[in-house]
Amino acid sequence: MSGPEALGFLMLVSMVVVIFVGLPISFTLLFLALIVGGFGLGWEQTFNLAYLQIWGTMKDEIFPAVPLFIFMGFMTEQAGLMERLFGALRSLLARVRGSLYLAVILTATIFAMATGIVGAAVTVLGIMAAPMMLKSGYDARLSAGAIAAGGTLGILVPPSIMLVVMGPVMGVPVNLLYSAAFGPGFLLAGCYIAYTLVRSFMNPKLGPAMTVDERKAAYDAMTTEKVGAPVVGLGLVCLMTMVYLAADATLGWLGVPSSLALVALVPAAATAYPYFRSAYFRALVLGVAPLSALIGFTLGTIIGGLATPTEAASCGAFGATLLALVYGRLDFKSAKNAAMGTMVTVAMVLFLAVASNVFGAVFTKLGSANLITQTLLAMPVGDWWKLALIMLVFFILGWPFEWPVIIFVFLPIVLPVIEKLQFGLNKLDLLIWVATLTAVNMQTAYLSPPVAMSAYYLRNVVPQWSLAVIFKGMADYMVIQVFVLLMLLLFPMIALWLPHAVR
Repeated sequence: MSGPEALGFLMLVSMVVVIFVGLPISFTLLFLALIVGGFGLGWEQTFNLAYLQIWGTMKDEIFPAVPLFIFMGFMTEQAGLMERLFGALRSLLARVRGSLYLAVILTATIFAMATGIVGAAVTVLGIMAAPMMLKSGYDARLSAGAIAAGGTLGILVPPSIMLVVMGPVMGVPVNLLYSAAFGPGFLLAGCYIAYTLVRSFMNPKLGPAMTVDERKAAYDAMTTEKVGAPVVGLGLVCLMTMVYLAADATLGWLGVPSSLALVALVPAAATAYPYFRSAYFRALVLGVAPLSALIGFTLGTIIGGLATPTEAASCGAFGATLLALVYGRLDFKSAKNAAMGTMVTVAMVLFLAVASNVFGAVFTKLGSANLITQTLLAMPVGDWWKLALIMLVFFILGWPFEWPVIIFVFLPIVLPVIEKLQFGLNKLDLLIWVATLTAVNMQTAYLSPPVAMSAYYLRNVVPQWSLAVIFKGMADYMVIQVFVLLMLLLFPMIALWLPHAVR
């Protein structure tokens, strides 16, 4: 090993040690890159390298979508859409054992498609659901795990910010990464739901159904919504449009024209007309339809290739602001909170992206990255073992590091190895599959001690649950995460079927 390569490994080890001490990741990466690069490559070359990396990051056409998607998430939170969605699902599922678990996970799954902010999702879910779970006698361990695991779906389910920045790194269109993430994301949510329902049915004390008084209270809370008729009409139109599209897609497989799908909806609508006029249905429409329509139109245009991520994100941000306005929740305070939250989060993500790019460029220029790549390629093991080793390393790195460090620093190091793996897939499918595996892996890191940021988000808003209880609850869902990751490894079509359909 030559001198520059040794300096690169020294820089890598120093980064791990310093970050474990507790210093900020972004400043650590940038400081180490400039100092070690100055001694190993020369100050002028290091400065030029840093300048080119920063300029290249600023010119990337994908990055403007990041603040727009983040603003969309914060604005939907300020509009109270998550609370309305949770209230509607809780009331709708009140008779089912484990209904609060089910409502939490379904709310987290739907809201994950409106925001990729894990901290916000876990925090709001904890504030909304935990008091009800405590009052209803739900198991603390299972409840904490459901909130923490459900909240982390935002890092995987589109519009995931991580997938936005992963696309340029791996050279894969973002719309294909988005379409690939739906399969594993919904599979995870389905496994969470199945686990909680099976546990609740086996032991009703873990998740009792709501009592008659609790159902009445939930109904009364839903039917006192003070929103005008135009909003209800807009929600009803959105709901009918989604039902029409679903029926059209279903009948389309049978070769039935789309016009007949609309005709088939008319008798059903006429039969259910009295129910449509009820306060309960009105509350369900207000709770579910507008947010679902916003998500469907925003993500649908990206996946269908009708709009770039930046264009769709701008429309989504405008739509979230419009919903906040028509719900009467858009004022100076909510707009300020959304703007401040967006600026803080975007500054963290983009500064970390810049620092990671500079660190990665210096590390590569010193020759250390190439040495790691050559060592991995020369290992006398099969491709499955190499991929498993890469996933294991990413899983361990997810404990001390935020995902931008892994995506910007470590993923480019192993990308040449990934591109040479032979699994009977073409290059684009291989990259999409590995990117999806990496995304699921990064989500798993949010639930794995000792860092497990979801646990600390939840502990801040639910002090009645100790960290030990929360960690034990997350451990149950970690088993599900590993199971889904293994399923995705063995059956790549879980991630690839939708990209094949939209290409």
